[in-house]
Amino acid sequence: MEMPFDTTSEIPDEALMVLYANGDPLAARELTARHLPRVLGFATRMLSGDRAEAEDVAQEAMLRLWRIAPEWRQGEAKVSTWLYRVVSNLCTDRLRGRTRRRAVGLDEAPDIADDVQSVEASMIDRDRMDALNEGLASLPERQRQAVVLRHIEGLSNPEIAEVMDIGVEAVESLTARGKRALATAMAGRRAELGYEEGT
Repeated sequence: MEMPFDTTSEIPDEALMVLYANGDPLAARELTARHLPRVLGFATRMLSGDRAEAEDVAQEAMLRLWRIAPEWRQGEAKVSTWLYRVVSNLCTDRLRGRTRRRAVGLDEAPDIADDVQSVEASMIDRDRMDALNEGLASLPERQRQAVVLRHIEGLSNPEIAEVMDIGVEAVESLTARGKRALATAMAGRRAELGYEEGT
């Protein structure tokens, strides 16, 4: 039996997993809408901005979620935490095995915004995002993972500890060292990126 579509946004992730396991396709649609954008963003940052590879990782993570749905045990882990952990592992595997090949294709071209943002503002935003991705790429893998999960994805230190399978103190240390290293990597680029003094 399918649930009414307008009620899916009020249902917790764990309940949606049960509904999906029982054959409700709307539950999968809602879980995908909730989690795919954040999982994709996290994978993109972990893979140094490689959007195509990040899309593959995000898709694989969601497929693994669908496969585990029938065995999902409520209360053991949050769906979001489980997904971040899977994405972390998939990204780590890809980073370890990847050979550097870069060919710019149509898929990597920036999307054209529908709003009225000026071309100059769009270019500045793009430069800032590229600089952030470069800075993140310069960090050691575990520091990058901790910084992205904490300051971009907004996870708490205990959630990050669960994703990374380490203690909270180790998360705090990795995050602090990663922030310092990122600040050092970005130092001196304020004017270049269009930031005025004091911003």
